[in-house]
Amino acid sequence: MQKKVLIITYYWPPSGGPGVQRWVKFAKYLTRLNVDTYVLTVNPEYATYPQIDESLFNDIPKDVKVFQTKSFDPYSLYKKVSSNNEVPYGGFVNTKKVDFKEKALRFIRGNFFIPDSRRGWNRFAIKKAKEIIKSYKIDTIITTGPPHSTQLIGLALKKKTDINWISDFRDPWTDIFYNKLLYPTKITTWINKKLEKKVLSKSDTVITVSDDLKRLLSEKIADNHGKIKVVSNGYDTDDFTNIIPIEKEDGMLYISYVGTISDDYTLEGLIEGLDLLDTQIKAKIRLRFVGKISDNNYKKFQNAGLANNIECIGYVKHKIAINYMFSSNILLLIIPNLNNNKGILTGKLFEYMASECPILLIGPTDGDAAKILRTNHQNLICGYNEPKKITDYITTMYSELQKAEVANPKISKPTSYSRESLTKNLLKYI
Repeated sequence: MQKKVLIITYYWPPSGGPGVQRWVKFAKYLTRLNVDTYVLTVNPEYATYPQIDESLFNDIPKDVKVFQTKSFDPYSLYKKVSSNNEVPYGGFVNTKKVDFKEKALRFIRGNFFIPDSRRGWNRFAIKKAKEIIKSYKIDTIITTGPPHSTQLIGLALKKKTDINWISDFRDPWTDIFYNKLLYPTKITTWINKKLEKKVLSKSDTVITVSDDLKRLLSEKIADNHGKIKVVSNGYDTDDFTNIIPIEKEDGMLYISYVGTISDDYTLEGLIEGLDLLDTQIKAKIRLRFVGKISDNNYKKFQNAGLANNIECIGYVKHKIAINYMFSSNILLLIIPNLNNNKGILTGKLFEYMASECPILLIGPTDGDAAKILRTNHQNLICGYNEPKKITDYITTMYSELQKAEVANPKISKPTSYSRESLTKNLLKYI
């Protein structure tokens, strides 16, 4: 009998970002594996998206049936009253003003909308999900967060239908790094922990993206019967065809970071490592930020006299981001310097690997990302304060760049992290 799955996700195209890509890709390959795949999401007219990437619509097979509902989202009012004019994302990386009004809005968001402001979608989603489950005889539902309010949709449906329920934790819930920026009270923290534990306990299977995040979640429920599984992020081989190189200046070494750099990212070691470079080599370095870098961190480069070495590209469509990866000599991966950061495995790590470009990792040297990247000697893994290692690595890579025959060294990509392979793993729990 053909399996039928309903994916319940707030973020779906035209929304952009890695969280969207994770489930767009799973939907794509579930369909190829002959699973009837349905998606329940928010009508874009009622949603608030920090990023837009309509190109992701191209990844959704025609056989995937997508249902949309209304929602009430307080962030639709945010821009009208905030000192900032964007919906916050990435740990408030795009927040320019943190005045009294902004702090008050954060307090309201953190303590009056539990677990998050997207909870206004739940009553619409639960009603529609029950209709879909009944009409299409769905076997399995999957809820994915953040926003973790979506997990409460799965909790409600499990109570009413006893359906097979998979909850997906792309990031932590109560342990996520920006919780402190929402000024939660003790009662708010208690409620969030109680909801989190209930979701973990009632799910038939919990999937998450890394071994250390699995450990963190496992510690929250005493008897989890091995229900918590790792299904990591990955890369889609289809995305790595028809690459259009980004223009580069001859003789320059390009180091690219693709994604968001918030204030929680430790850059001092990198900045010092760049500053220690030989003057002639330093003049030949270009550090490209493809995405958003916080104003405070950009100023750190300016204050170090490195403004001429920096290019800030801004947010681009996913395919263009991959073009930037391929047009780099080194890809930079920085793990935020936070508690429980050993399990951070961002989607871009695997796309970095698929681009076959050497990777410079700055983060916990015993973390999950470091373990994966150590499989190739052309990658460098270093801690937050090891500038000399960074200087030596960049110097060596620049020297290699001068040799035409190895001007663009390539690293073979591991097939185990392809989206197709990962979807076959996911299929075990559906």
